[in-house]
Amino acid sequence: MSSWNLSTWSIKNPVPTIVLFLVLTVMGAVAFVGLGIDENPNIDVPIASVTVTQLGAAPTELETQVTRKIEDAVAGIGNIKHITSVVSDGATTTSIEFVLGTNTDRAVNDVRDAVAKIRQNLPQQINEPIIQRLDWVGGPFVTYTVASENMNPGQLSWLIDNDVSRALLSVSGVGQVQRSGGVEREIQVNLDPTRLQAVGITADLVNMQIRALNIDLPGGRGKVGSAEQSIRTLGSALTVGQLGAMEIVLPNGKHARLDTLGTVSDGTSEVRQMALLDGKPVVAFSVVRSTGSNIVDVERAVEKRIAELEKTLPGVKFTKIRSNGKYVEEAYHASLDSLVLGALLAVIVIWLFLRDWRATFISGLAIPLSIIPTFAVMEWAGFTLNGMSMLGLALVIGILVDDAIVEIENIVRHLKMGKPPLQAAIEAAEEIGMAVIATTMTIVVVFVPVAFMGGIPGQFFKQFGLTVTVAVLFSLLVARMITPMMAAYMMKDAPEHKTGSSKMTRLYDRMLLWALRNRVVTVIGAIILFVFSIVLFRSMPTSLISNVDRGELILNVELAPGSEISDTRAASERLTAIIKKHQEVKKVVAFIGTPAASKGGGTAGGGVVNTGTLYITLVDKTERKISQQAFEDMLRAEITSVAGVRLTFSRAGGMGGKPVRVALTSQDPLVLNQTAEAIKDQMRSVPGLSDVTTSAALLRPEILVHPDFDKAAAQGVSVQSIARTALIATLGDSDANLAKFNLSDRQINIRVQLDPKYRKDLQTIGHLQVLGNGNRLLPLDSVAHIEFGTGPFQVDRFDRQRQVTLESSLDSGTTLGEALKKVHELPAFKGMPESVKEQPLGDAEIQRDVFAGFGTAIGAAVLLIYAVLVVLFGGFLHPLVIMMSLPLSLCGALMGLVLFNQSVGLYALIGITMLMGLVTKNAILLVEYALMEIHRGVPRQQAIIHAGETRMRPILMTTIAMIAGMLPIALGIGAGSEARAPMAISVIGGLITSTVLTLVVIPVVFTYVDDFQKWLLHFFNRPEPPDANVEQKSDVVGSARH
Repeated sequence: MSSWNLSTWSIKNPVPTIVLFLVLTVMGAVAFVGLGIDENPNIDVPIASVTVTQLGAAPTELETQVTRKIEDAVAGIGNIKHITSVVSDGATTTSIEFVLGTNTDRAVNDVRDAVAKIRQNLPQQINEPIIQRLDWVGGPFVTYTVASENMNPGQLSWLIDNDVSRALLSVSGVGQVQRSGGVEREIQVNLDPTRLQAVGITADLVNMQIRALNIDLPGGRGKVGSAEQSIRTLGSALTVGQLGAMEIVLPNGKHARLDTLGTVSDGTSEVRQMALLDGKPVVAFSVVRSTGSNIVDVERAVEKRIAELEKTLPGVKFTKIRSNGKYVEEAYHASLDSLVLGALLAVIVIWLFLRDWRATFISGLAIPLSIIPTFAVMEWAGFTLNGMSMLGLALVIGILVDDAIVEIENIVRHLKMGKPPLQAAIEAAEEIGMAVIATTMTIVVVFVPVAFMGGIPGQFFKQFGLTVTVAVLFSLLVARMITPMMAAYMMKDAPEHKTGSSKMTRLYDRMLLWALRNRVVTVIGAIILFVFSIVLFRSMPTSLISNVDRGELILNVELAPGSEISDTRAASERLTAIIKKHQEVKKVVAFIGTPAASKGGGTAGGGVVNTGTLYITLVDKTERKISQQAFEDMLRAEITSVAGVRLTFSRAGGMGGKPVRVALTSQDPLVLNQTAEAIKDQMRSVPGLSDVTTSAALLRPEILVHPDFDKAAAQGVSVQSIARTALIATLGDSDANLAKFNLSDRQINIRVQLDPKYRKDLQTIGHLQVLGNGNRLLPLDSVAHIEFGTGPFQVDRFDRQRQVTLESSLDSGTTLGEALKKVHELPAFKGMPESVKEQPLGDAEIQRDVFAGFGTAIGAAVLLIYAVLVVLFGGFLHPLVIMMSLPLSLCGALMGLVLFNQSVGLYALIGITMLMGLVTKNAILLVEYALMEIHRGVPRQQAIIHAGETRMRPILMTTIAMIAGMLPIALGIGAGSEARAPMAISVIGGLITSTVLTLVVIPVVFTYVDDFQKWLLHFFNRPEPPDANVEQKSDVVGSARH
């Protein structure tokens, strides 16, 4: 049985058809329940990272001694796309991004092998490199505070680090639990430098003896009597008092109790990060999900586990203070509402045209019977109900009823000829069969290239393109099997209808006759309109994604390098007080500083204390009068009163950060910084840009120790000894090397360092004792020169070069494309030295990839549409007539965007791409019927007019139904709708203009192509086919056979 008589078979065999779609519907419904809800599709980007920490190491030293060596070592691995490094105080992280398709686990192993080969060339003082894969899951998605009247901050911190972390990490989809705020318990040995000098010992020697003595070690096995027993050596102190009583051996052979050299106490580590809720300190934790999980399901599972924990922890209260899942769920329901509302509007349009509840019901049934089975394919493919897949479903609502409308309208037309329902359904379905298949395939070949775009955009749009394709193919099955079958058995006989033409038909006839009589004017007008579209497109602003009102602002706070955490806290509290005055604000959560690189907030990496992030949660959109963007603009003007603080806003969700990011790279740091400073100064005067910052200007104060090599060598003092003396005295040893104090449930660090009151005096640091020849103690400043200086706060590198990033926010009404164009036109940017290069970064890089990907996809779609039409029509010329409808849609789409003040961005491109398939559907219906009439021997002009009259009704019905389906999205109803609106606007605008132009211009183009075909036949001295005006290989695409 061929596809051409599939409808006839379904009509004559209704039971198998009904069973098939019942099974598909049940499978889809079951699959829908199991589909996860997420914001975006899961993206697998092969990235490996190498993190190295060294206590107290400055960024410049780490860059030279560690980062560059690691970059050089991994550079020889194949399939590397980019190498990015960030070097900060005490830590360096190198991220190696591989080309898509690279096996991530194998790539990580290759990186591990490359680093192992150069490990001996790295400083011995570093902690072992941590090599792992990076998952593309974003940051924390939910944050809780923990409070209890019976616990202090230290106990709450351990509760999170131990009980909460273990409970949540057992939840499927949870990848990490991060504590914010709280403290880390440790035993502090604060030494008095005067006492150390008096007894002749250094802080480093004290630290080494504590490590050597306060330890439990295995001692083997022994047989005592008839039993074999293990031997353990227990040297650890059982109490803090016992640790203080430990005898320290002095260089002169004498002994001194540890507590006579300073104080020994059970305390907490230095606070280098904290969390505030509306200005008050809290202990909080955030959850990061693992790759492949979906945000809504994971958050629900976390909520359930938290509720279970509360029952087992009396007096402990967990409070959710941030949640991304709430917005994701709201956006999902908004998409679902748009889908349902669009479907209802499309069905109403059908009823208004047909005025027959049976025909309307049969057509409308195509929507659920196409969408529900699609869910089964989505689950099989591992998709989720995310922004892209839901957008695809909402987008095709109008398309899904298109084929059914064409089928049912043709059946109704045959019923009005006086035919019984069974005969009308069979003959109408066979007559329209090829047109339906052709129109569906044009939609498919438009979206398949979108699904298989390259790069990260390709992974992002894969679910979108394939979801649309599957749903459209199911709609084809419905149109060819269910619609004619139900019409044959549900529709009633209609009296033969021979009334005159309607007013609309008569008006259209006059327009069409005028166009056919003035062919040159009509074609020239269409060409002028197309040229205008191209000019308009080139002049329109471009962007990536429109701002979305998520109900949350992110304010980044940065003080001058060298500021203490108390300064950052004070600035955050002042900002919180200003922000909380506004009734639009629900709460303000502040995270101050960053946890150190080591687990549990130790000091292995130092941690940055001069920065903070404020998450400003707004009340619901329905409860405030201004948008999130308007509130941000208002707030920006108010918070400038806080002096000495650099304040910048970044975006919630997605990649975060600022929309405008310009990265410059060079091998010459000095030239690079000077160039970046010059561009930054000029960017601040560019209208539309705000919060302009650069990473080049960040310098921090440092204390520089310059060894006097002659004196040091004479006294037997090494550079390593000098450095270690300063390190142990001021920070203590790295966490990995610290002695441990045993508690019943864990080990805590014993940190040996100078008493805090001696660490802030440069003179005291100069008097630190260094061990020289003959165990003699020498002051540090006798073998080294100590001075104040400055060094970079952070070093960024890209592809083994220094990198400086300029960032900026966008004012309302300014698009990304406009902003980047203005930046590139700055004199400082145009006059950059040859050694400085720009690297695409952030939104600019994504926008470039998206536009390039869509350009390729649209080009491929055009070729595929033509190829499909050539195959289906059996010739090369008449498909060109249909292809001429493509440029006719561009003008309306662009004018719609201009009218509603929208830019050409990602979603607008989706709409323009979709238009390519939609407008060819209308042209196919028109051309196919004209060819069928000519094949029957009707004169060309009469055939064209008859085709226009006959196909105008289904073309208008499908177009208006599509517009109705797009209206909820265009009106911006629900969470996240601001981003999707440009897509619907471009589709509606393009459909309006292209439908009118298709009904008028395409018939004129048809006559020109037909004349050209005659000329070709005459030129090659070939006789015209019996059915004049028809290509020899075309037998009306097989649809006119009866």
